[in-house]
Amino acid sequence: MTQYTAKPIIAIPMGDPAGIGPEISVKALAKKEIYDLCRPVLIGTASVVEQAMTFAGVSLGLNPINDPAEGKYEFGTIDIVNLENIDISQLKIGKVQAMCGQAAFDYIEKSIAFANNGQVDAIATTPINKESLKTAEVPYIGHTEMLAGLTGVDDPLTMFEVRSLRIFFLTRHLSLKDAIGQITADRVHDYLVRCDEALKRLGIESRKMAVAGLNPHSGEHGLFGSEELDEIGPGIERAKQQGINAFGPVPADSVFHQALHGKYDAVLSLYHDQGHIAAKMTDFERTISITNGLPFLRTSVDHGTAFDIAGQGIAGSVSMEEAIKLAAQYSVHFRTLKV
Repeated sequence: MTQYTAKPIIAIPMGDPAGIGPEISVKALAKKEIYDLCRPVLIGTASVVEQAMTFAGVSLGLNPINDPAEGKYEFGTIDIVNLENIDISQLKIGKVQAMCGQAAFDYIEKSIAFANNGQVDAIATTPINKESLKTAEVPYIGHTEMLAGLTGVDDPLTMFEVRSLRIFFLTRHLSLKDAIGQITADRVHDYLVRCDEALKRLGIESRKMAVAGLNPHSGEHGLFGSEELDEIGPGIERAKQQGINAFGPVPADSVFHQALHGKYDAVLSLYHDQGHIAAKMTDFERTISITNGLPFLRTSVDHGTAFDIAGQGIAGSVSMEEAIKLAAQYSVHFRTLKV
């Protein structure tokens, strides 16, 4: 197996130019610790980055490049693949604009192309705006859909990581009623197999996974609901028969705390808010989304474009920094599996 010694190259698509993506990108790249861990390359528009540095109070040089291989990767200089797709005189910070929705898509599309070609080791994404994408008539509603469409992966697997807590999601953007309808033994089994493989690709060796219960006290043997007995439990047992180290269903009011303190390596959350609340209450700013099941590694901040504060220089970059750090950390192992 090839031994990698160079720091991983991390592509950072700038996000919606009218949001806080440009600001948190330049603030993160003003931190030397980022360059100690990786070689970051910004995919964006130079004029927007220069504007963002002005109101963010950041002074860095820009090195326009066409290919990540051309980067200097020196602290104090941002290597940028400049797509020049924004008319800065028409940019309205904090507003939905078709120009910005299209630009945000262009940055991601270019980043994915670099990743698919092996020119970067991972992608750390910044916020995009669904309304801006729709106004631009971009045929994707968000990052996950873009990643799926541009890589040919049908159902990318989302994982949150915050501190020592990792959370997967059985269902995502559905009403609670519809989400419950998708909690089947087949789905639980399938996701446990996929989650185990995802953790393996990230270099997690023990891979003890717990499945959160749906009902209070995991249904109390049918007293408060039958989903645990009829669907969740049988799905877990099928996964265990395949050698998956799975446990549960474990009551949701305790399983995330237990995982945070090391009892489990990951938790399979059954619906959107069940896992989101646990992660964001642990540490909102450091909750990072990782997309598994792609040909490459992708991490992301887990917040929006924050149009209400964009352009004011007050957006915090902690989430962006953490997303880049996790991309660097996991990509070192991830890329060895492709050799």
